[in-house]
Amino acid sequence: MSDDNPHSSRGSAGKTWLERIASIFSAEPQDISDLEDIISEAASRELIDSDTKSMLQGVLDVSKMRARDIMVPRSQMATIDIEQPVSAFLPILLENNHSRYPVVNEDKDHVEGILLVKDLLQFALDPNQTDWHIKDFLRPAVIIPESKRVDALLKEFRQKRYHMAIVVDEYGGVSGLVTIEDILEQIVGEIEDEHDDEEDNDIKKMASRVFQVSALTPLDEFNESFNTQFDEEDADTIGGIVLHAFGHMPERGESIQLGDLTFKVSKANSRRLLQLQVIRAKESALTEDVGS
Repeated sequence: MSDDNPHSSRGSAGKTWLERIASIFSAEPQDISDLEDIISEAASRELIDSDTKSMLQGVLDVSKMRARDIMVPRSQMATIDIEQPVSAFLPILLENNHSRYPVVNEDKDHVEGILLVKDLLQFALDPNQTDWHIKDFLRPAVIIPESKRVDALLKEFRQKRYHMAIVVDEYGGVSGLVTIEDILEQIVGEIEDEHDDEEDNDIKKMASRVFQVSALTPLDEFNESFNTQFDEEDADTIGGIVLHAFGHMPERGESIQLGDLTFKVSKANSRRLLQLQVIRAKESALTEDVGS
């Protein structure tokens, strides 16, 4: 009789589903790999969509991460020296477009505090106010070890309402920093804001020989546009080719020449290249209209 019931298989599957969830959460200790299997099965049954699956997987991944795994490394930290006048550090603010910056004394191992850009607005609006020093606006810097669990750090960010932490190694030297956005990006993916460059087009022509190129541009598309012959067996994207050529994760502003093209990193985070500036050594009729 049950075989003739069109709802019987669905009911059985639903029961199995609930039983599996119950068994996992009642087991001691709980096995994350079992949870990952449940999430994958839910996606395959279309109980959740791919975005939800990615976020759930991101939550599980965060539970296994330490601060060292997601921090912006020391070499890529944008900092302000406590003795710098406004004229010296203003270009840093404009170039990076962050909302807060570590303020250091002489070097990055001596962090004096955190500067919130919004605290300077009153002086930007009133140029007659000159009797002030950057140290008057410093907020306390939160210091955490590299081994700090990321999920615990996110909880502290929320409870204590701060958004940045300085990461130190076992000897007390600064090794990087972590923001609440860095953690959220592990869960929901890259977060773009109004300051991020538009990336709707993979290739944009900026000047006669200068192009803005997404690092995720498929290599075959890049080869066709620039009349290059990078081996598609070496990488799927132009970013992969550039990263391989550097031999390390480059910082913003680093450049390398490949053939008659110079690649300059214009946007990157601690994990991947995002945007490249490509400069041709000379004009080529074959690529005159690239990115137009």
